[in-house]
Amino acid sequence: MIQLQQYIGAATLILLMIIVVVRLAMLRNNGIRAMKFGETHKTDFLIPPVALFYIYSVLASAFDWPKLTDHRFFQSQALGWVGAALCGAALLLLLWSLISFGKGFRVGIDRQRPDALVTTGVFALSRNPIYVAFACVLAGEFLLRSSWIRLLYLIGGMLLLHRQVIREEQYLSANYGDQFAQYRRRVRRYF
Repeated sequence: MIQLQQYIGAATLILLMIIVVVRLAMLRNNGIRAMKFGETHKTDFLIPPVALFYIYSVLASAFDWPKLTDHRFFQSQALGWVGAALCGAALLLLLWSLISFGKGFRVGIDRQRPDALVTTGVFALSRNPIYVAFACVLAGEFLLRSSWIRLLYLIGGMLLLHRQVIREEQYLSANYGDQFAQYRRRVRRYF
């Protein structure tokens, strides 16, 4: 059962990447360059290698590849299934977010070609559902295998996600003014 949970964790990351890449490709086919990551803040170039190490560590757990450590804080099938459920819910939330976003989806901040402010669909419940989905993946992956590496990624990932939310909300406030202010009063930042 534990191995199945590790496979679910690996499948979650693979599906998450596929979903985002397919969405970026669909937008590109419509003439929209949606990959804006790193254009606003050059220090973001550090994120991809750190993310690749995380992906490797999750895949290593599932497929018994060499790992930095095998130490766990706890091992619980019940918490593992909670983690698997969080990962599944995160994928569904990501899909709903991308559908709600429509052609407005960007990876990073698009200062040259901003679309209309999206406030419908899942964005009527959360101003940042994609980041909530990513946070659920990090929490779920930690519950699947409670290593110190995943704990560091959970804490660091939450801080990075919150930092990006603050950056984007500053941009949205400056770009959409009162429309964003009204939206911010109506809808919570996370959930």
